[in-house]
Order: sequence, then C-alpha cells, then structure tokens
Amino acid sequence: MSEKCEKLHRLFNTFVRLKFPFNEKEITKNGIYILFEKGEEGHGADRIVRVGTHTGKNQLPSRLKQHFINENKDRSIFRKNIGRAILNRRNDSYLKEWELDLTTREGKEKFGSLIDKEKQKRIEKEVSDYIQNNFSFIVFPIENKEKRLEIESKIISTISLCNDCKPSSNWLGLYSPKDKIKESGLWLVNELNKKEISNEELEEFVNQKNFKEY
Repeated sequence: MSEKCEKLHRLFNTFVRLKFPFNEKEITKNGIYILFEKGEEGHGADRIVRVGTHTGKNQLPSRLKQHFINENKDRSIFRKNIGRAILNRRNDSYLKEWELDLTTREGKEKFGSLIDKEKQKRIEKEVSDYIQNNFSFIVFPIENKEKRLEIESKIISTISLCNDCKPSSNWLGLYSPKDKIKESGLWLVNELNKKEISNEELEEFVNQKNFKEY
C-alpha cells in the first residue's frame, strides 16, 4: 500500500503545478485534480491532501473555481471543511451556523434568519485567503465520467490506506470536527479506505501519454 502511495506522490509531483490565480485555459475540461498544501510532506515530496473530480460535462475548471474563488461554502464541501477547521480551531460558536445549508429555497426560508450575513461573508473571505495562499494543484484528463469517479476513488483509497502518509503537527485539518479528516490526513470524508489502485492500473496510469503532457 505504501509503495503504491509513494508512486502516486512521486508521479503527481512531476506534473506542472498550478495555483491561484490560475488560467482556466490551462485546466483540462474533464479530469481529476490533486491538491497539495503548504507545509505538508509525504514520501519525500509534497503530500497530497485532497483528490477530486466533477460529474457535469466539461466542468473541471468550474469546480476548481467553486473551491478557490466563489465564496459559497454550500457549493464546495472543500470550502465548508476548511471553514469548519478554522472556526473550530478558535472555538468560534458560529460553527453551528456554518453547518447550515442554504442551497435550497427551503433551507433559506428555514435558516436564513439565523445567519449573520456580515460574519458569514468575513469567514468566506478568510476561507478564500487560506485556500488561495496555501494550496496548489495538478490536473490530468479523463473524459469518461464513470472512469473519472472510479480512478478518483481508488487514488483516495490508496492514499488513505497508506501508513506512511501522515499530516504535520501544524496541519489545519487536525482541528476539523470531522474525525475522518483528522484520521486520514485528507480534506475528504468519502471514498476513504475502499479499493486501492491495482499495480496494473498504476502502470497504465503512469504510462498513458495524455497524463505525461501535464
């Protein structure tokens, strides 16, 4: 398991690295993104802290904008998790309101009056600042949706099952109220500890020409 995780880290650390502000034209429209975070190391390289993809066609650039730019935590679970950790670290009671989902009309009608709009705005800005200043990423193309989701899951599982990939003592995620984030060292709660990538898939993955172009 650790050997596969090391291979993934060494491979992804050779890809062209992007960070905020990024050019949408440099991002493949259909594929997977891999996030790295300042101060986090694994296998002698920058440690992978999140793996993600998208479900809609041609939506990878938009998905990354939802994480890095659009200040709406209800459209990005990554943003929501960053905010949870920031608020929990300082014992901010607004964490309870931050958990409320205002995506639907029903949600807005039910919880809208509980939200301090100015504070919510300040926290969203704080989340943006943290993400924009601390995260970089690589992308690679996979056109088929089912294949994207399969590979995403296997990469996540391979990393989460590795015993040698641990967060630093200063990692923000250690303040997360979500145990799965603290335990995995990943900004993720889904697809952990499932089916890892096979040796055959890893070799195919490494050797695919279109991956090497990034």
